[in-house]
Parts: sequence; C-alpha cells; structure tokens
Amino acid sequence: MEQQYQTIMVAVDGSSEAELAFKKAANVAKRNEAELILAHVIDTRAFQTVSSFDNTLAEQATDMAKQTLADYEKYAQGIGCKKITKVIEYGAPKSVIANQIPEKHHVDLIMLGATGLNAVERLFIGSVSEYVIRNAGCDVLIVRTDLDNQLPKEEE
Repeated sequence: MEQQYQTIMVAVDGSSEAELAFKKAANVAKRNEAELILAHVIDTRAFQTVSSFDNTLAEQATDMAKQTLADYEKYAQGIGCKKITKVIEYGAPKSVIANQIPEKHHVDLIMLGATGLNAVERLFIGSVSEYVIRNAGCDVLIVRTDLDNQLPKEEE
C-alpha cells in the first residue's frame, strides 16, 4: 500500500525558506488529500529583552502572523487544498514545532524550510530544523528547493 500522509504541518515565519516549504507542503497536502496545518510560532523569548514589556509588541506579532497565515491559506485553497488549519502558538519555536503542535493535531509529516543560520549561529543557538529532526515523533522533510526542484537564486 502506498504511504499517504493524513496531516501535514508546515511551520512558517515569513522567511523565503519557509515560503518554499509552504508551497511544497500545500502541494503534498493536495496530492495526499491531507489536512494542511499552517503553523506560526511567536518566540516569546524575544520579548524578554525588552525592559518595559508592552502587550502591543505581542499584539503586533500576532496580527502579522494572522495576516501571513491568511495569505498562505488563500494560496493553498487556490491550488485545491480542502482542509486547512491555521495555528498560532507562543513559546520556544523548537519544542512547539517538534512536539506541541504535532501531538495536539496528530501530525504525521512536518515540513520546514532549511535554515539561514551560519555555522557560528548554529553552534551557539542551534537551528530549529535540526532540533525538529532530532526530536519530532513523525517524519520531517527539510525543503531546500522550489516547486521545480531548483535551488532559489541568490538575490543580487
């Protein structure tokens, strides 16, 4: 019997790498007639460095995430995805993407964009995709290429 995924999650953050992953995830979800989970994690640790934390920062981040997910949902519907769920969570992206969302939504495939971190950044903070690969309880696919399986061209 052919492997068919039921629930595919793609984590998006507005980066070009995440957009590549999203477009492929939408196509895989359509082909598999699977539910597509569009997930955005707002890293609350970023707000801890602001000495006078103001709720407007969190509200702005949430509003931006809602708009991004709405745009992605419209695209996915346009190519024929039938079941789409938008998820905004708060916390440390690594564990939320690897464990929390997949467990709650019974995800059987996580698709992520390749990280843009350089070697030094990965050494000190580690990449989200590396953490997810090591800790997720389901299949993980790291996307590096576009829908034509071509590496994206460097912006000049």
